[in-house]
Amino acid sequence: MQKTSYLLLFTVSVAGLLVSCKSGLQPLNSQYVKSEPQPLELIGKQVPVTINATFPQKWFNKKASLAVTPVLRYDGGEAVGTTYKYQGEKVTGNDIPVPAKAGASVVMKSNFDYVPAMHNSQLYLTFQAKVGKKAVALPDLQIGSGVLSTADLLNAGSESPAIAADGFQRVIKDAYDANILFLIQQAELRSAELKKGEVIDWKDIVASAAAADNQKVDIEISAYASPDGGYELNEKLAGKREANTQQYLAKELKKAKIAVPVNARYTAQDWEGFKTLVEKSNIQDKDLILRVLSMYPDSEQREREIKNISAVYSDLAETILPQLRRSRLTANIEIIGKSDEEIAALAKSNPRSLTVEELLYAATLASTDQEKSAIYQKVTEIFPKDARGFNNLGVTEYAQGNLAKAESLFTTANQLAPTMPEANLNLGWVALANGDTDKASQYFGKAAGAEGLNNAMAHVEMLKGNYTQAAQTFGQTASNNAAVAQILTKDYNGAQKSLNAIASPDATTYYLKAIVGARTNNLDEVTTNLTQSVALDKTMATRAVNDVEFAKYLTNSSFLKAIVK
Repeated sequence: MQKTSYLLLFTVSVAGLLVSCKSGLQPLNSQYVKSEPQPLELIGKQVPVTINATFPQKWFNKKASLAVTPVLRYDGGEAVGTTYKYQGEKVTGNDIPVPAKAGASVVMKSNFDYVPAMHNSQLYLTFQAKVGKKAVALPDLQIGSGVLSTADLLNAGSESPAIAADGFQRVIKDAYDANILFLIQQAELRSAELKKGEVIDWKDIVASAAAADNQKVDIEISAYASPDGGYELNEKLAGKREANTQQYLAKELKKAKIAVPVNARYTAQDWEGFKTLVEKSNIQDKDLILRVLSMYPDSEQREREIKNISAVYSDLAETILPQLRRSRLTANIEIIGKSDEEIAALAKSNPRSLTVEELLYAATLASTDQEKSAIYQKVTEIFPKDARGFNNLGVTEYAQGNLAKAESLFTTANQLAPTMPEANLNLGWVALANGDTDKASQYFGKAAGAEGLNNAMAHVEMLKGNYTQAAQTFGQTASNNAAVAQILTKDYNGAQKSLNAIASPDATTYYLKAIVGARTNNLDEVTTNLTQSVALDKTMATRAVNDVEFAKYLTNSSFLKAIVK
């Protein structure tokens, strides 16, 4: 049975060759065909090829029609390229003419959509020929082998999506003001001023802060005189206002049994306050007044020039200047928040007692990914309208490779806060991991300000085949992905530096180091790093055997020993 099969195959082959010879179309010799690059190389998401072929003199039958198709064959399938059609001089049609006597040189270009199995592949030209109406069998011609596919070591899944930051502050500082106003050229405190609402409320705030265990308070007294009148008069007036205010406040604090630091000062002529009030007002000739302030630094000259604007000076005297005759009371209060230990403990025992900022901060204190994920889960339950909880929980799922769950959480965050840069960036990462570059680019376009956006844009450039731009966009990032870009731009020193700087190297890190070693003809680097890579991930051995990067080492015993280990 086996002999019969071989005989049949031989008969068919001879018959095909006889038909070819009779027709004038003989099998095309490989010396007439050159494919570039050699080997083929993955660029972005495709494998391009340019084939320069020559139909030799007297090879092409005048009545022949020929279709030539590049085919990239690999284990489990094949990718079919662009078909080019040619015709002899006596054939009527619109295909590319080839003169029989002179022959012709032609160029055929194709792009194959990349799949990982193309690591180990063979490139063929296939032929469909006929002379007149009679089909002619021509054998396939192998013109290349293997695809240099280092670019597919780019891995969006290894990137860290963006965490939405908490707003936790250990110490919250705030200042509360109250103004005590004086009559023109007077420094006496008036009862009406001391009993008004803002002063009473201010004293209550001070008393409350002084009594609280987690608050600190100090007080500033700033006394002023308005800038009208002479400097000497205003200096004495402002000084008396400060002294009277300080004396009053000391009595009030003693009565309330409050002991806090008090600092006092005075300003003779409050030109800054004057300028601020004028800027906020709708007073006539406001711009002219402000111009006078900028042109004349001398106080007396300023006052004269402003008084010369007689149309508005009376308005200033009624609306602006009275507000500057004052003592300003300022309570500087610091609210001291919970310690890290308290927050971490409450996140486990009583998370509802924490604010959203404290609970989000607690996740940054977590010692394990599981604890961090549990805290973010609590944030989504207790604060379901805060997009950050969903986004950050999605980050933990992404890190575990749960892309579908991560995408669902990022989508929820995006729905709650459509302009949130972190959620948009992270949805873009998911799109990249799923192979949808266009969708990823749309999300990245709405992620301005998110941490990691440069790396995301570098990925997009990589998938477009713009390796130089990608390497520049990665910048000083130390990652496997940045190293891939550097290798593909032949920056081997940069790639080695990036890989050495990775804090927690993985199997891909060592594999990329081995590629750098291969490209720089350093066998020790190849074998040492492949040994470590295979130890972390045994599948790297299979990749290495089929990887064109290591083709020249396939018969080397040290190389084989490294991947067998």
